[in-house]
Amino acid sequence: MNSNRPTNLDLSTIELPLPAKASIIHRISGFILFFAVAFMLTALATSLESEQGFESLVGAFDNGLVKFIAWGILSALGYHFVAGIKHLLMDMGIGETKESGRTGAIITLVLGVVVIVLAGVWVW
Repeated sequence: MNSNRPTNLDLSTIELPLPAKASIIHRISGFILFFAVAFMLTALATSLESEQGFESLVGAFDNGLVKFIAWGILSALGYHFVAGIKHLLMDMGIGETKESGRTGAIITLVLGVVVIVLAGVWVW
């Protein structure tokens, strides 16, 4: 098959629309959550194992790295939740036009930032 269509393989020159960026961030947050499940299940098992395990887990949250990881997980969870609600609304037929898709992406990103900031305030 011989095609004369132009081929652009330099991804840095492609400007994605805002709904595409919001969707990509949603996928990235889901990917982060997939791997965070191991961390969360380990923490749950440690906290339920014994009173000493619970106290050691509470003590681990004095470490800045552990707080940062917890904030990262909460941030991914919060954004994934907000974007998931947007996708559920779109599945019901709300916000399917091009303009409402852009508006929905803006709302998703703004609410995502609010949730991430609130998660940071709660962790620290």
